[in-house]
Amino acid sequence: MKFLRLLLILFVAPLFAQQGGMWVPSLLKGMNEAEMKNLGMKITAEDIYSVNKSSLKDAVPHFDGGCTAEVISPKGLILTNHHCGYDNIQSHSTVEHDYLTNGFWAYKMEEELPNKDLFVTFIVRIEDVTSKVTEGVASLATEAEKQKKIQENIATLNKTLPKESWQENQIKTFFDGNQYLLFVTETFRDVRLVGAPPSSIGKFGSDTDNWVWPRHTGDFSLFRIYADKNNRPAEYSKDNVPYTPKHFFPISLKGIQENDFTMVMGYPGRTQEYLPSFAVEQIVNELNPAKIEVRDAALKVQDGFMRKDNAIKIQYASKYASVANYWKKWIGETKGLKKSDALSIKQKFEKDLQTKIEKAGKQAEYGNILNEFKTNYANIREYALARDYFTEVVQRNTEILSFGFRLYQLEQVYNSKGEQAFNDRKNNAITTFEGLYKDFNANVDEKVFEQLINIYATKSPKQFLPSTLQNINATQLASDIFKNSKLTSYNGLKELLNGDAKSVIEKLNQDKGYALVKSISDVYIKNVFPRFEEMNLKNIALQRTYMKAILELSPKSARIFPDANSTLRITYGKVKGYKPADAVTYTPITYLDGVIEKYIPGDYEFDLPKKLVDLYNTKDYGRYADKNGKMPVAFIATNHTTGGNSGSPALDANGNLIGLNFDRVWEGTMSDIYYSPEICRNIMVDARYILFIVDKFAGAKNLVEEMKLILPSKK
Repeated sequence: MKFLRLLLILFVAPLFAQQGGMWVPSLLKGMNEAEMKNLGMKITAEDIYSVNKSSLKDAVPHFDGGCTAEVISPKGLILTNHHCGYDNIQSHSTVEHDYLTNGFWAYKMEEELPNKDLFVTFIVRIEDVTSKVTEGVASLATEAEKQKKIQENIATLNKTLPKESWQENQIKTFFDGNQYLLFVTETFRDVRLVGAPPSSIGKFGSDTDNWVWPRHTGDFSLFRIYADKNNRPAEYSKDNVPYTPKHFFPISLKGIQENDFTMVMGYPGRTQEYLPSFAVEQIVNELNPAKIEVRDAALKVQDGFMRKDNAIKIQYASKYASVANYWKKWIGETKGLKKSDALSIKQKFEKDLQTKIEKAGKQAEYGNILNEFKTNYANIREYALARDYFTEVVQRNTEILSFGFRLYQLEQVYNSKGEQAFNDRKNNAITTFEGLYKDFNANVDEKVFEQLINIYATKSPKQFLPSTLQNINATQLASDIFKNSKLTSYNGLKELLNGDAKSVIEKLNQDKGYALVKSISDVYIKNVFPRFEEMNLKNIALQRTYMKAILELSPKSARIFPDANSTLRITYGKVKGYKPADAVTYTPITYLDGVIEKYIPGDYEFDLPKKLVDLYNTKDYGRYADKNGKMPVAFIATNHTTGGNSGSPALDANGNLIGLNFDRVWEGTMSDIYYSPEICRNIMVDARYILFIVDKFAGAKNLVEEMKLILPSKK
């Protein structure tokens, strides 16, 4: 038995050791390429990233600054998640033309819908510019001076480094400031909506199924990139033509099975894999619980209104989804960090690092890092907590307060920069507010305000509360504010902002809603923000040194990857089920059968279009069924993903599209802080289900015809 157990350890450990990590595509040659080939990849690192020829990177744009997309036709057709395109689908939706509920399909290019401010960005090339960015930095005395010099260098380099006139330079930091890479990019701003399934498919399971497995969501939407006649970026114009990509992904209908190689390319937003144990402990025990409580209260109020009124449901759909997304993620993250014993693992890593520091004789340079971390995180605790309460209650989840805070910032512009700057900002604000008030409902927000202001007054550290929130009656305060403040309507806001700077400031300060926001913000800006920034700057500097020690003292074979920072990354693994709890085993593929099992007619989250039910009943799956005649819907794998990977292409060993990344399993959301190959899984829509919906459900054969499909070989 001992021998068998040893064999299992030797067999399983190397497999898992080659998974996890978010790797820079220009740096894959060597260890990563060998690992990927060992897992089953059949292409080369040059096929993935090349400056001299078309490569996979040329088919993976950053979508709207927060998601990922992939080009899937020679005519600039791109695929991303339904939830990534949600705002644009919503913006075209009305009660009469409800594309959220009924879906949208363009059967001709002339029917495709322009989207204001939507953009996609491609990577042209990546270069290391560390020495240029850090020039003149080491000799500076303080961290603030160093950061200022780095930013000055970056600003200069962005302007002066070579690029074409239609391209941009972007420099990003890696390894906590130990490396800087230049990304030369091209941004296209004419991106049109082509297709979106009904929300009952694209959002099937809604918030109940969000972050969980098994999953049955057809989370996809289709857009098209348009360019000028030279195939270069251009603002929207009826004269623009479909973009001709350098590369687009063929779509494989061959199917997948457990242990198949998978690779995900995309723009993961932010991870913190190298946080010290003191920070992780604070997140688990203090910060996450606070944020979860605030969003839980807001969501309960919004959900109650949305279930009773379809107009409010449309109005709040995108906002609700946005709030719910990270609320549930933080819950799963906290559970996962506890379940995986991440804190103990971090502490052991730190103990081992301390030993390496001593053996290398580096005590003077690195010996006190952990003690300083311990002190800093103890000192910052209440400031970090106050900051999170302010962010969640004032800036994000209570709209009247967030509106008021924007106006508070406007008053600060007047105080610091004068009337001309104030007027410029005021005019821009009036335009911005028009869009914000379009999706605002005072009745809903009053009840959200009541709940959240009570949490703020009772849970935020008391030394940072203004007198206006001492011993309040939240219900009474909400009634008073929403009855008397002009911030409850766009017309009221415009009335407040009408006039010269002095009269506007005077009117604002007489408004009860604004006065409350100002009292809260004054205390925060004076007593919390500067001290938090000061202590956080210490942690940033310490984190850079800590990361430097890890890089310097780890063996060459160590799998050390930079944290995510919204730049293009590669992650790879295998299709794999998992065991989230005792006596619970999940297989890695779901089917349309499971969609029907969850179907509840008329339900907010689990209703289905009649046509989809009919297609299931007749088993009319066309060429998209698997070899057993079943319709695959989604699958999971060990790819290391995070927010920003939404819409990322899931690729097979040959670089063909097999799926569309859209989520992670709930138990594994802690992968932003600690990746565990045993339970961390990314969730992908099967490409065959996407094509089945486009072809058989929507009848948009025009779209399928412009794609390149890789068919199963006939035996």
